[in-house]
Amino acid sequence: MQSINLPSKPPSSPHPVLNLGFRIFFLSAGVFAILSMLKWSHITFATKFMFDPINQIMPFYWHGHEMIYGYGLALIAGFLLTAVKTWTNQPMPYGYKLLAIFLPWAAARLIYLINGIQINGFTILAGVFDIGFWLLTAFFVIKPIYQVRQKRQIGIVAKLMLLLIGQLVFYYALANKNLAVMQGSLLAGFYLIVGVVFTIGRRVMPMFIERGIAEGGDVVHRVKNSPFLDKLSLVAFFAFFIGDVFLAQLDWSRYLIGVSAVLVAVTNLLRLKNWHLPQIWSRPLLWSLWLSFFGMALGFLLLALYPWGFVNHSLAMHAVSLAGVGLMTLAMMSRVSLGHTGRSVHKPPKTVGVIFVCMVLVWLSRVVLGWVASEHYFVSLGIAQGFWILAFLLFVVSYAKILLSPRTDGLFG
Repeated sequence: MQSINLPSKPPSSPHPVLNLGFRIFFLSAGVFAILSMLKWSHITFATKFMFDPINQIMPFYWHGHEMIYGYGLALIAGFLLTAVKTWTNQPMPYGYKLLAIFLPWAAARLIYLINGIQINGFTILAGVFDIGFWLLTAFFVIKPIYQVRQKRQIGIVAKLMLLLIGQLVFYYALANKNLAVMQGSLLAGFYLIVGVVFTIGRRVMPMFIERGIAEGGDVVHRVKNSPFLDKLSLVAFFAFFIGDVFLAQLDWSRYLIGVSAVLVAVTNLLRLKNWHLPQIWSRPLLWSLWLSFFGMALGFLLLALYPWGFVNHSLAMHAVSLAGVGLMTLAMMSRVSLGHTGRSVHKPPKTVGVIFVCMVLVWLSRVVLGWVASEHYFVSLGIAQGFWILAFLLFVVSYAKILLSPRTDGLFG
């Protein structure tokens, strides 16, 4: 039986934004998504991806690092520093302790925004901050899981540690100017985050859909779950991860990558079929989640094609990332920010539909337009960047007050 550690006195923090991890990390990730894309847009059109390999980071790798280890890890930290409290019934960091976790992340992001693609002493400092941030996050997530011996979270714990290794490898490769290893660390980090998205999505989407349709009453519509599909998706994703990150240089790996990517896509399309209810299409907080999984599945179909030369790897990856790391995280932040501040998830801000439509347009611009009109690459890229900035600007404007204000029910959190 799990034990509940009750605090000796009611918790308090200097500001509501430090009451629980999701508040400061979701809001800051939203702001950073805007600033980093503005910076990336400047780098894109100022350099056209040309760089000095001695004194500068390859522009693509700057962008990849900040999206994966900057934006992505902030979202994972915010979610887990909130969700683990529910999973384990153990207290999570708040107040100045939470601020101590957040500040290294913020400092590293500020350095990368100011420094751009330049490599200098500040880059080393950013690395120290990045590693420190993730060590603190991993410690405070793993500690309560270990305290209650919650073995079902071993997959989450493993991904946290692998993401730490990915960060370390990135900075090692950066110090040694090893572009191949740097690319591998970014690729591994990206797929680990996709794995976290698949794991968390599988846990919460059925519940969100059932409760989102119930509108506060009894759950009358149940969605189906398949343990077989869950296991097949996990095995297929692991095989794909190994093939694309570690074996891609081998000629026969195209078969492993292709077959495993198709299996990932098919298993998740079947999951979506089981999770589909017609009522979701009138609720933006639900159809956005469903479409994000659908976009990831289409992305894995494209990843199955790239070894055969039908599509380039970057475009296929963006099909997965813009759905799973773009639309999914926006949808999750939009819902969690309501539920964990005591607000009704059935009455989101009126802008949420527009926010999600903007992110769908990002996907269509970067993936579809980028594929069928590849000769206009920079045009499609600029359109996608514009819609990304608009989506996150609307999110920040719509949710800043919610994330900065106390819970509506008077509880702490």
